[in-house]
Amino acid sequence: MKKILYKIRMPKDAGWLLPGLQVKRWFGLIIVGTVVALLGLCVLFNMKPVYFAVGILKYIAVTVNQELLGGVLVLAGAYIFLKGWKNTNYSILDLTQDRDRHALLESLYKRRKLNYGPKIVAVGGGTGLSTMLKGIKKITNNITAVVTVGDDGGSSGRLRQELGILPPGDIRNCIAALADDEDLVTKLFQYRFKTGEGLEGHSFGNLFLTALCAITGNMVKAVQESSKVLNIRGRVLPSTLDDMKLAAEMEDGSIVEGESNIPESGKKIKRLFTQPANCKALPDVISAIKEADLIILGPGSLYTSVIPNLLIKEISEAISKSSAKKIYVCNIMTQPGETTGYTASEHIQAILDHSGYSNLVQAMLVNNSLPEDLSPDYEKADSYPVVIDTEKIKEKNIDVVSTRLYEENDQKYVRHSPARLARAIAYWYKKQLKHKDNK
Repeated sequence: MKKILYKIRMPKDAGWLLPGLQVKRWFGLIIVGTVVALLGLCVLFNMKPVYFAVGILKYIAVTVNQELLGGVLVLAGAYIFLKGWKNTNYSILDLTQDRDRHALLESLYKRRKLNYGPKIVAVGGGTGLSTMLKGIKKITNNITAVVTVGDDGGSSGRLRQELGILPPGDIRNCIAALADDEDLVTKLFQYRFKTGEGLEGHSFGNLFLTALCAITGNMVKAVQESSKVLNIRGRVLPSTLDDMKLAAEMEDGSIVEGESNIPESGKKIKRLFTQPANCKALPDVISAIKEADLIILGPGSLYTSVIPNLLIKEISEAISKSSAKKIYVCNIMTQPGETTGYTASEHIQAILDHSGYSNLVQAMLVNNSLPEDLSPDYEKADSYPVVIDTEKIKEKNIDVVSTRLYEENDQKYVRHSPARLARAIAYWYKKQLKHKDNK
């Protein structure tokens, strides 16, 4: 005899009773308050009909099956109350479409769960950091993105030179990455003007941050206000409020100034430094590092995105002293003008040399596979897959976490996958916690 299995589905409205939403306690409080207030009114106004009604209910209770009557009353009362409470809230929020209502419930549930996630500090800049943040925000809401402010090219460079503000480009990308990508406001934030005298090349987000910076007085407050508009998960902080500019000493002894000029010099970098030499870290950045459960360096341009943050001595020192788990995400391909010919161990050595601390990371996350038909443009640009020299990395007391991290686009270019990055980092972090508990 075949067994007939019925798939039981939870009613959509019952989603309000899921654990973690923190609404059931308020249901209970509302019920208790309502009952107590009604009893008080009955006593206050000597409402005899109510006593008669109670007597009738008592008579029914002794003549009708107790379990059946009680169950019916409880279910009916709970259903009526839940519908009334829910529709009251929808009226307040002016959400009239079922699609919007269920999206609200899903969003509330996810946000409550993510609020209990680990405290993560991600340090870097450029597209690498924003790419990773798109995946990390699915793990936790407790994210602090520490962004370099050395950019002097493109729209950010123009605004920096003309108005004397911190470059907003990398900050804007991170804010957008932590927001809802499908949201119209986020698309507006990333919109870049293609025509218009004075506007061409600028993104709306850069101009928006620039205007807020003028209104609020500094970039930190501007970022805070723009983050509220986009309702982002976590926060984005510039590594410093100083007017930090990058410079590099090349192996031939020449000095190249400006972040945008360094990769274009065609020379091998010997040493990166900042002007002024001793930039002061933003206090909130140091506080976030001290409170972090996990610190992630990269991915991104080694010399113009990751290392600039570590040249701020207070940041490097705080990371070194932190008890958080620390991991560096290595790039998939070498970058012409910055890391041409670099192996994975040379990436990490550059970080250790410039920070001045040998314990800045515990592990290095590397990509271990690639598609067979990479774009020929890579070879033309002198860009090749980063060689994973595992033994040399381990000699530095750094573990190697090797897995597939890439995703491929239609042009056969490979980039880090936000989802794969997040899964790999979360798996390594949980493994470290288990290892610590077993000690």
